[in-house]
Parts: sequence; structure tokens; C-alpha cells
Amino acid sequence: MQEIVCDTVNSLLAVADHSFRSHKSYNRVRESNFSLEGLLGFNIKERTVGVIGTGVASSKKSYDPIMNEELKNDPKFTYVSLEDLLARADIITLHSPLLPSTKHLINSETIGKMKEGVVLINTSRGGLVDSKALVEGLKSKKVSAAGLDVYEKEARYFFQDKSQSVIQDDVLARLLSFNNVFISGHQAFLTKEALTSIAKTTLENITAVVHGEDCPNVLKPSK
Repeated sequence: MQEIVCDTVNSLLAVADHSFRSHKSYNRVRESNFSLEGLLGFNIKERTVGVIGTGVASSKKSYDPIMNEELKNDPKFTYVSLEDLLARADIITLHSPLLPSTKHLINSETIGKMKEGVVLINTSRGGLVDSKALVEGLKSKKVSAAGLDVYEKEARYFFQDKSQSVIQDDVLARLLSFNNVFISGHQAFLTKEALTSIAKTTLENITAVVHGEDCPNVLKPSK
């Protein structure tokens, strides 16, 4: 979906834009402090971006057990094994559904196989990442930065105003404490176009079922 791609790009830009320190720059300038100290970023150009799950986004190096036929023949893309992607990507972005086979796809073992200083982006599902392992990866500097729009145990906090509360989730609190971690509240879907599309599809589904017509979005039990 286009809005997911846009949110991923925003996270990538935030990563490149001085390791998520734009907010610090904004606050400095508001106080007439125009110093650039500590705001060094990096260019995305010439970096290898690895995309896990190419149903939504894409890049130079991609991994998906089910290949996208259009991307398969696109010279801008190269499908590689997961092991190869982990070893070669400077930035890894996740776009996979959460399934038993993908739960904690990013864990201590897979993080150990990544390049030193890798950047991790997750705008898909929080459960794809073992958050405790990510914390350790950040502490060891194996992971140089992370951009997260989702969190494994987000239900207790996301979509709510918790500004007057103490975060009881120690892992989430630790992630929030890193100055090289950008976290947003599961907002990748939040665009006018996406909400309109969701409403339109929902109404079409209801109309089809009420009139006894074939509904292409009916969930069918696996055999």
C-alpha cells in the first residue's frame, strides 16, 4: 500500500537525517542555537537496502519466500536468500505479515548475522521483531538505529494518550530512551486515501454478502 511505502520512506529519511535528531535541531533553533554539533547524518544513496516481504515495498536486495513476478524481472531488484540479505544490507526494512513462521523473524540470531551498524525499519507488524533482542543489538551498536511504527505489545499504549502515565512496559520504555530510535504510534495507515479505501471496501463487502453475491475478501479456513 502506498501509505506504508510513504511511512517507510519517512522512517528512512529520519534515519539518514542525523540519526533521528531533527527534533533536537528544531528545539535548538527555537532557542536560537544553530550549532550542528552531534547532528551528522548519512546519505541513503549507494547504501544497500534489504526488503523482507516485497508485497508492499522494494529495493536493491529483496527476500520473500513468495516472489513478486513483476519485481522478479525488474533490473532494479535482486531477490536473494534471507541469509544473504542479512549479511549485505545496510538498511533492512520489514513488510511481512505476522505468521507463526515470521514471528520474531528479527531475533538475537538474525541480528548477529547482520552487518555492523545496520539500520532496522519496521512499519509492518510488531511481532516480527523480538524487542528484547533489538534492545541488545542497539546497546552493542550492532544496530546503529531503528525506525519503528509498530511494537509487539503495542495494544496497551498505542492509539491512546499516555502522557500522564508511567510506561510500565520496561522494553518499550528502554526503546524510547534511545536517541537513535524513532518510534511512531502505528500510523502508517493513517491517510485520507487509505481510510477512504478501507471504508469503501468494507461497504462493498457488506453489500455483496447481504445480496448473496460473491465476496472476494471472505476469509476461508485453511485446509
